[in-house]
Amino acid sequence: MEKPIITIFYQFNPWNSSIGGIQTVIKYFLKYASEEFIVRIVGTGEPGDKIGVWQTRNYEGKSIQFMPLIELANDNVRQLIPTTVKYTTALLGRDFSSDFMHFYRIEYALAAFRWTGEKTFCLQNDIRKQMDPQEGNNAILWQKFPQGYFALEKLLMGQFDRIYSCHTKSVKFYQQLYPQLKDRFSHLKNTVDLELFSPLTPGEKECQRQEFASKLGLATDTRFILYVGRLHPQKDPLLLLKAFAALEQPNAHLLIAGEGELKATIEAAVEGYGISDRVTLLGKVNPEAASDLYRLSNIFVLSSVYEGFPLVLLEALASGIPVVGTQCGELPLILTENSGIVCRDRQPATMSEALNQVLSQPENYPAAACVNAAKPYNAETVVSQVYQSMGASWQAQSPTFDTPEYN
Repeated sequence: MEKPIITIFYQFNPWNSSIGGIQTVIKYFLKYASEEFIVRIVGTGEPGDKIGVWQTRNYEGKSIQFMPLIELANDNVRQLIPTTVKYTTALLGRDFSSDFMHFYRIEYALAAFRWTGEKTFCLQNDIRKQMDPQEGNNAILWQKFPQGYFALEKLLMGQFDRIYSCHTKSVKFYQQLYPQLKDRFSHLKNTVDLELFSPLTPGEKECQRQEFASKLGLATDTRFILYVGRLHPQKDPLLLLKAFAALEQPNAHLLIAGEGELKATIEAAVEGYGISDRVTLLGKVNPEAASDLYRLSNIFVLSSVYEGFPLVLLEALASGIPVVGTQCGELPLILTENSGIVCRDRQPATMSEALNQVLSQPENYPAAACVNAAKPYNAETVVSQVYQSMGASWQAQSPTFDTPEYN
């Protein structure tokens, strides 16, 4: 019996240091893919890549079929013409029928009406806040046309056999919005790779922290506050900068790892607040470098306007560091009283107060408590369960598909 085929659709290249929760989730689905499946991903390519051609590539020891559908040099920066529009347009007229298809943007399904196979839509954000022009912070173009988005969604949602959301409130919202599809919606935990993200011993952490401080030309007693993510309105790193500027902890230093459209604005704000000697912009970092940063830092900060289930939250906790965050996504459900602080509002003074509390009383936020909060979200376990579910569905139906080649 031939293996079932799963095809994943998203506008990124898994072999690049792409920043974002969706990208990380997909990478886990590649890394922990079942050997019982043929795994394909339709993504983006760099200049010079063969566009629209299937390639066999290796990802974390797994053989993956990859097709770069469009050329995209940097997916961390918003384009004049939205990448989603380019990607969806390139899907039109093609046939990617597969036993299973996973879509991470609703727009892609415009091209998929006639594709056969089990279709799954994966939601990664709090859709109500994401579409709210007042709360969304101009994060995506659809916020200017929320009625248009929901009209498109209504047109396309019936295509999907399963709809996963990592945000529990979004599941309830959609079940009420589409009662006829109620049974297709379910909650799926976001995940963290416990092979990559784990804590150091206290001695190792102290050594690495001092080494990193010396590398930056800072005092060895420097305490690091870490931000990892896109420099994007949704993530609102400017809120963090305002909070840090008000923080009265002379040995605290802010590390910002990421790239995006707000880079120039952030550089200007750092200069304007007079904190250039207390902030280091690290640019884009790969997962391994991010893992090292988590381990040596004292606090991780999540300043987002909205989220579904932020993966960086789990990465920080699994690395043994407490989190200070806004009331976004599942964060209030994950953080315990000894693994971090959920800010009561989005005021810089409130976040600054929380940062000060964790820095002043580190004994109240032990590494063990942080790790315990992350353990239920082990990527290998969660991803394996999804593949097992698909495998059971395939064995029950046993469809076969011709896999078209495109040149």
